[in-house]
Amino acid sequence: MRVIDDNNEQLGIMPPQQALRVAEERGLDLVEVAPTATPPVCRIMDYGKYLYQLNKKLHEAKKHQKNITVKEVKFRPNTDEHDYDFKKNHIARFLKQGDKVKATVFFRGREIVHQGIGRALLDRLVVELAEIGAVEAQPKMEGPNLIAIFSPKAGSTGPKSTSTKTHDEIKDPQRRG
Repeated sequence: MRVIDDNNEQLGIMPPQQALRVAEERGLDLVEVAPTATPPVCRIMDYGKYLYQLNKKLHEAKKHQKNITVKEVKFRPNTDEHDYDFKKNHIARFLKQGDKVKATVFFRGREIVHQGIGRALLDRLVVELAEIGAVEAQPKMEGPNLIAIFSPKAGSTGPKSTSTKTHDEIKDPQRRG
């Protein structure tokens, strides 16, 4: 087997017993790194330290991952204009925070006959949220629900801006509205 020592220097080709003896003299482990090569390649290393460093790298990689949650906002086919705007603003806020949003139109009873109303509602939502989020899944029926999934666009996510004040609040800070 070909043996590489802990300083990345090749010690040459030697029998397994001799390679094991060299590793034991140095107080390290003999680890087979390429068993399919001819001859097989072994490395003299501290295996415990290697596993620790590998685990540490995996932990660091997990630390930098972004967990994306899916928020759900429910509509009804007869949702009023103000309620629609309110829920649309919630969806926009969720998208700006970097979350995916599942918009659902829930049909109850005979409302299922009027799927066109729900589809028009979601199509309007798609158009109004086009600059903030992209449609990941087009509106489709799943049981009594019409569902569309929105994901944030690349440039629109990030921390929310700090509080914005109206012109009147700047003039009169004591005024509360």
